[in-house]
Amino acid sequence: MSIMRDSDGDLPAEAAEFLARHPDTVALDCLLADLSGVVRGKRYPVAEMGKVLRSGFAIPGSIFLLDTQGESHDPDGHGFSDGDPDCLVKVIPGSLKPVPWAERPLAQVMITLETEAGEPFYYEPRNVLARVVERLSALDLKPVVAFELEFYLIDRERHPDGAPKPPRSPITGRRDRATQVYGMGTLDAFTGMLDDMSKACAEQDVPTGAITAEYAAGQFEINLQHIVDPLLAADHCVMFKRIVKGVAQKHGFQASFMAKPYLERAGSGLHMHVSLLDAAGNNVFDGGAAPASETLRQAIAGTLKLLPEAMAFLAPNVNSYRRFLPDIFVPTQRSWGFENRSVALRVPTGKGAARRIEHRVAGADANPYLALATLLAGVHHGITTKADPGDPWEGNASAAYDDGLPFRPRRALEILTDDCALGDYLGADYVRAYRACKEMEQDRFEAQISPLEYHWFLQAD
Repeated sequence: MSIMRDSDGDLPAEAAEFLARHPDTVALDCLLADLSGVVRGKRYPVAEMGKVLRSGFAIPGSIFLLDTQGESHDPDGHGFSDGDPDCLVKVIPGSLKPVPWAERPLAQVMITLETEAGEPFYYEPRNVLARVVERLSALDLKPVVAFELEFYLIDRERHPDGAPKPPRSPITGRRDRATQVYGMGTLDAFTGMLDDMSKACAEQDVPTGAITAEYAAGQFEINLQHIVDPLLAADHCVMFKRIVKGVAQKHGFQASFMAKPYLERAGSGLHMHVSLLDAAGNNVFDGGAAPASETLRQAIAGTLKLLPEAMAFLAPNVNSYRRFLPDIFVPTQRSWGFENRSVALRVPTGKGAARRIEHRVAGADANPYLALATLLAGVHHGITTKADPGDPWEGNASAAYDDGLPFRPRRALEILTDDCALGDYLGADYVRAYRACKEMEQDRFEAQISPLEYHWFLQAD
């Protein structure tokens, strides 16, 4: 296929180089992650690739304020009330990649929105994160970030009520039932699909590391590598989730990042690893001979301080809260400790230069931009207020619930008041719009009569 050029000039160098490597490309996907982390966008024919990369296109800013079902509820007056105005789309430089799992040759880019005045669109989650990163930059601190994501493979066949079934092993044809954490046999059984996921990540320049069979049948974890750019790290997380879903579908499965698809099995988390570099490139969490620097202790303290407000972002859906159960390595306390998987903020072992915080609270269903924004806000808050986290937790920190944490979605949203501390970081108007969107989503959920209500109350009537 010959490279098609648009009518008003030659292709940009990036597009020309891409099409020289991938001449059969037929279309370009332009992607963003909305408030709920759902990937949305537009698909353009390859003939318009140059125009899109040079000039962008228009799209309503309200796309970032949709609920998980894609519905607009006019949160805080954005949507119907303001006439649903367009913003200008700009392609994020360096994001032009192939889509190796697609049935026909596709390209993709990630996009960001600007206002008519050329300002970053306020309600875009990526820009929310950028505002927090700027606060740390003012202290000459650069976050180094890595994500770990757990996900489930699910069979296309479902139970009659829609509940998922574990996948059939490509080797035995049987469904696994038992938990085989770190089981190499499980990795071997699904090695073709997992290899394709790793290859797709490499083709899209998403740096991945270890692959693990997790705590339930069909559950896996793939680690993303540490990078110095927090925005790019969150971009990678969004791309990774799309890769996993696309490759799984190609292999005849569904991949789900739902926080708790099975009541009786482990939930899926989004663990965030963060360290901080100073202007000289030194890790300020390195305490030298001490187990933790004072800066690390302050960062931990601030993150724990803001954790109640952050819960609405770390656990964004009704299903998210089913993950928080005692004694299953899911945090239920505002806690920290060294090499302790029961705490909310774990300090893993490793040399001082690699000293970091592992934030273990978020579910895999969380928006990575917003989840990371709450963590970095806590880090900044603790450092600037010189907060003290107290002593590290010894033993099991997840045996009981912390009364100071909201473990119900309504309660988590109620904490997001107009004067909450997170509003200073994420933006008070953004927090208000986020709360309005999620409250209306909760209203829709509660307006439905569940089968359990019929089972219980028709019998009792």
